[in-house]
Amino acid sequence: MIKLYIVLPCYNEEAILEQTTALLTAKLESLQKSEKITDTSRIVYVDDGSKDSTWSLIQKIYAENPWVMGIKLNRNRGHQNALLCGLMTIREDADAVISMDADLQDDIDAIDAMLEKYENGADVVYGVRSARKSDSFFKRFTAEEYYRILNRLGAKVIFNHADFRLMSCRALEALSEFKEVNVFLRGLVPMVGYQSDIVLYERKARTAGESKYPLRKMLHLAWEGITSLSIRPIRLVALAGCLSLVVALGLIIYSIIRLILGQTVAGWTSLMVSIWLVGGLQLLAIGIIGEYIGKIYLETKQRPRYKVEDILKK
Repeated sequence: MIKLYIVLPCYNEEAILEQTTALLTAKLESLQKSEKITDTSRIVYVDDGSKDSTWSLIQKIYAENPWVMGIKLNRNRGHQNALLCGLMTIREDADAVISMDADLQDDIDAIDAMLEKYENGADVVYGVRSARKSDSFFKRFTAEEYYRILNRLGAKVIFNHADFRLMSCRALEALSEFKEVNVFLRGLVPMVGYQSDIVLYERKARTAGESKYPLRKMLHLAWEGITSLSIRPIRLVALAGCLSLVVALGLIIYSIIRLILGQTVAGWTSLMVSIWLVGGLQLLAIGIIGEYIGKIYLETKQRPRYKVEDILKK
């Protein structure tokens, strides 16, 4: 039997936590009765510095439910760091760990298929969305294009996969060797290696509470993923600079020919367009390079990615 831990980062999830606990408890009890997991398996909530009563509710559930554990961060560190904290804190206690969101939009019935893939030798099993019916056209289009862009830029990620995945203890041990401060688990986990597989599932609509990933945070996560995993944007900047130089040389030759033919005309519009175009490219290039320099700056500081304030462990 497998000793399974399920890690769920939480940020202001008081509205849905009890419902999530009830559904996951029923799932673990069912798996335990069918002798797929041990009775020492656990549900691990990681409170990412919530401003509501999430931690108090976790403490209450912990006291009442033998399946539940809790980890409290000393302040809000962001979803990726909270998830990483949960994985690293319990990696030596479990045979396999499943990460998922606390809102349970990920299908808990896919856990059975993940365990089956694990038993067949997979160290990493990715939960991959089979469809995006619950998303708006805008979110579906931008999300799918984001995955394609990431792969084109050289950052190998699993298409339509977020953070719903199973990892074995040795895969987690390998992940612990990645020391980046700028954490993007969707890109780091495929770098771990080992045998992997996928399980298709259909993501559900949130039943309570509000989404913790509005457009602003989604864009931030997208940019974080691109700049954390690939240097190709800098190479594209260099390519744009080369193309601009070619165009500039062409304009110089054209201007000399026009001067020789006596056909020069002072052109305010063309001058301004050229200035704004080159100026815009320069600012864009400086911004992209600055983003990478900023990441190097943070990495060299080697600041802790998270700090645990309290652990409720059984």
